[in-house]
Amino acid sequence: QVLLVESGGGLVQAGGSLTLSCAASGKIFSRNIMGWYRHAPGKQRELVAMITQDGIKEYGDSVKGRFNISRDSAKNTVYLQMNGLKPEDTAVYYCHLDTFGPTYWGQGTQVTVSS
Repeated sequence: QVLLVESGGGLVQAGGSLTLSCAASGKIFSRNIMGWYRHAPGKQRELVAMITQDGIKEYGDSVKGRFNISRDSAKNTVYLQMNGLKPEDTAVYYCHLDTFGPTYWGQGTQVTVSS
C-alpha cells in the first residue's frame, strides 16, 4: 500500500510564495515520476509539474518560470516551490505518483491566493 501525504498549502497574497511537500510511503519502485496537479472550481484538472527519478522536469505552461519542482528520492519526497503566486493559482493541489504501473494520488491541499 502506497500513501501520499501532502503539506504546505494555505492562504497567501498575490505575489507571495508557498512550498508544498509530498511524502510517499510504502513499497515504491525506484523508477517513477512524482508530480503535482491542481483542480480549480469550474476548471479541468491540470498538470502543474512533474519530475522523474533522474531529475527530468516538466511544467505546465501557466507556471513556467514561477514554480520549481524538486525531489529527495532517498526520502521519497517531492517539493513544489511556488513563487509569484497569482489569484488564478488558487486550487486544490494534488500530489501524484506514477510507478509505470499503479498510480497514486494524495488527498489534496488547498492553495488560496488573494488579490
